[in-house]
Amino acid sequence: MPTFYEFNLNHNVVRALEEMGFAEATPIQNATIPTTLEGRDVIGQAQTGTGKTGAFGVPLIEKIDIESDVVQALILAPTRELANQVSESLVKFGKYKGVRTVVVYGGQDMRKQIRDLKRKPHIVVATPGRLMDHMNRKTIKLANVDMVVLDEADEMLNMGFIEDIETILKETPKERQTLLFSATMPKRIEKLAQQFMHNPEKIAVKAKEVTMENIEQFYIEIHERQKFDSLCRFIDIHTPELAIVFGRTKRRVDELSEALIKRGYRAEGLHGDLNQAKRDSVLRKFKNGLIDILVATDVAARGLDISGVTHVYNFDLPQDPESYVHRIGRTGRAGKSGVAVTFATPSEKEHVLAIEKLSKKKITKRSMPTFEEAMQGQQKLVLEQLKAKLDDETIQHYRMMAKDLLQETDATTALAAALKLLTKEPNTDDVKLTGEAPLRTKKRRADGGKPYRSRRSGDDRRRNDSRERNRRGGRSNQSQQQRGGKTQQRRKKQA
Repeated sequence: MPTFYEFNLNHNVVRALEEMGFAEATPIQNATIPTTLEGRDVIGQAQTGTGKTGAFGVPLIEKIDIESDVVQALILAPTRELANQVSESLVKFGKYKGVRTVVVYGGQDMRKQIRDLKRKPHIVVATPGRLMDHMNRKTIKLANVDMVVLDEADEMLNMGFIEDIETILKETPKERQTLLFSATMPKRIEKLAQQFMHNPEKIAVKAKEVTMENIEQFYIEIHERQKFDSLCRFIDIHTPELAIVFGRTKRRVDELSEALIKRGYRAEGLHGDLNQAKRDSVLRKFKNGLIDILVATDVAARGLDISGVTHVYNFDLPQDPESYVHRIGRTGRAGKSGVAVTFATPSEKEHVLAIEKLSKKKITKRSMPTFEEAMQGQQKLVLEQLKAKLDDETIQHYRMMAKDLLQETDATTALAAALKLLTKEPNTDDVKLTGEAPLRTKKRRADGGKPYRSRRSGDDRRRNDSRERNRRGGRSNQSQQQRGGKTQQRRKKQA
């Protein structure tokens, strides 16, 4: 792979990339950066974890004119977390060049965002709902935007943002450069590209480059009532440094995180109903290792780029195979190995086969681990920790205590007692979780056409900025109440 020097970038941009530890470009970056620098529109089909933020972020920073105090680039992202991740990367990319980046999303103080926008940023990263708020308030001007990036376009489609995107794009100059990145290319996204892009260059990362061969993948065929004990046993066996457990619904995430805490694990939940302060707090704890296990919905985990995640547990199967690839992409990053464990009920076997077909990789079937295996995992962990302490100078203070103890018993008995004392025996406290219905198999159409999409029972994949959209100007109170009523009905059905 080429180095970033070979793209003839501004030395301040290369300097920032080197400081971040970026030496060679990834395949998507190698294909996208030169094309973007030429001014061409790009459709990039790539999964999370392939380096697509750098693919659009590096040339974007390169093309910014820091002498012009107007918004020159706009990036739309489906979730607050992804918007934050992208913004943080752009700030680092443009650190030495002097590029100003502002992020706006729902749940943040509107007054603070307005103050930030008044500081004349060069780049704005936003979720569609909150950007529309600012457009209606006239607190942002898009008349000078030269480049628009649509990140994870398929997810924005799934969350119902496609009409907002169309409205936003119509407010930007026609003579602009547009980059669209999407893991999949549904017809609505293709139509959007045809309408708003000019002869785009299509760039796709091959499947073998996104299935992440360094991730060990296997699944357990198991009944719903056995899932939680199986999850706990795997955690005890694997002793992950950082793990993400995926649940299908917000209720599931809440119950799972509470159940894990009851069993003695350091866990917290993350989903769209949490306020922004709480979401930020949970992510900060996870990044800093204050909690070991993050329990999350698909939407909340979209775009998370947290180094050190060693294990992903799919407690519930995702609604579609593409989401599976997004999920397991949280681990096995930067050349490190990872483990992805999926729990599937007997009736969900066809969904596992669909995932294998998409990822072009066989997912091994395994049996539920035993209590004894979980116990061995904990014993192994304690033994490793004990060996690591042998070279610790602070143990000198305990030598006298050890000598006194050996006057009363032999060394083997004393060490065995210490190992037993330190070993965390698997907790079997009774835990009850509300059952989730298995995913329905897609039904064939009577006319022989494509199968109907399976219903998203309790799916969390809805616009997480819906509440901020109801506060948007220019809409009647009556229509807001109608939408609010429908939202409440959906939530009741989910519960």
